[in-house]
Amino acid sequence: MYTTSPSNSTFRFGVILAVFAATGFSCKAIFAKLAYRHGVDAITMVCLRMLFVLLILASFSLWRSKGTLARRDYLALIGLGLLGYYLSSVLDFIGLMTVSASLERLILSLYPTLTVLFSVMLGGAVLTRHIKQALPITYLGIALVVYPGLKDANADWVGIGFILASTTCYALYMSLSPKVIARVGAMRFTELGLTVSSIAIICHFLITHPVQALIQPLPVYGLAAAMAVFATVLPIYATAAAMSRIGASRTAIIGSLGPMLSILLSIGILDERLSSIQWLGAAIVMLGVWIVGKKS
Repeated sequence: MYTTSPSNSTFRFGVILAVFAATGFSCKAIFAKLAYRHGVDAITMVCLRMLFVLLILASFSLWRSKGTLARRDYLALIGLGLLGYYLSSVLDFIGLMTVSASLERLILSLYPTLTVLFSVMLGGAVLTRHIKQALPITYLGIALVVYPGLKDANADWVGIGFILASTTCYALYMSLSPKVIARVGAMRFTELGLTVSSIAIICHFLITHPVQALIQPLPVYGLAAAMAVFATVLPIYATAAAMSRIGASRTAIIGSLGPMLSILLSIGILDERLSSIQWLGAAIVMLGVWIVGKKS
C-alpha cells in the first residue's frame, strides 16, 4: 500500500494506536448495556452519543485551522463517513433485531479478512507472511470466545444478511480510507468523516423518533458522553493514525481484539463470566495480534 516501509518506532506506535482503538471500541457495548438499564432505545442512545461527538469536534475546530481540500477529497470523506460509521451501524442495528448478539459478534469478526481482501483488490496492498499467519490464528481464537454463546443463537437469515452487509461496509471503509488519509491527514479525515456520520445519524433519529425522546435520565447523558469520548472520538482518531502507519490490513487484524475485549470488560461490570474455552480463545487472539504486530 505504501512505497516505503515505516521506521521501527513508527511501526510500533502504529501497533499501539491500533490496540488502543480496539480497546476503546470494545467499551462501546459496556456503555450501551449500562444505558439500556435506564430504558433508552438504541437509536436514541446512538443519537445522543453523536451529539456529544459533534460538540467535541466543534471545540477542536476552535483552535485548529483547516485548509481547503480538493473536491474529490470532500466527496471521498462524505462517502466514507456514511459508509463506515453510519451505514454499517444502522445495518448492524437492523440485523440485531432478529439475530442474537453472540452470532452478530461472530459475523462481525469477519471484517479483518474482508479488509485484507479489499485492500489487496482495491488498494494494491501486499499480503505479508505475518498477516497470512495471523488471520487463521485470530479467527480460531474468536471462534472459541464466541462459540459458547452460539448454542442458543437466533439464526434468522434476513438478519444475518443485514449484519453481513454491515461487516462489508466497515471493511470497505477500512480498505479505502488509507489513501484518503494520506492526502488529507489523519486528524482532518477523522473530524470530517465523523461530522458526516453524526449528521446522518441525527437525521435518521429525527425521521424515526420524536425530539422528546432525547429527554433521558441524567446517567444516560453521562454514559453517552463517555461513549462519545472513550468509545468513539479517541479510538477513531487512533484508528486513522494507525492505518497511516501500519496500513489497513494490520489495523483490522489487531481490531479483532475487540470482541474478546468486550466480553472481558463485561466480567464484573455486567456479571458475565468466561469459560475455560473462552479464556483459551482469548489467549489465541492475543497470539495472533502479537504475530501481526511484528514488523518483519
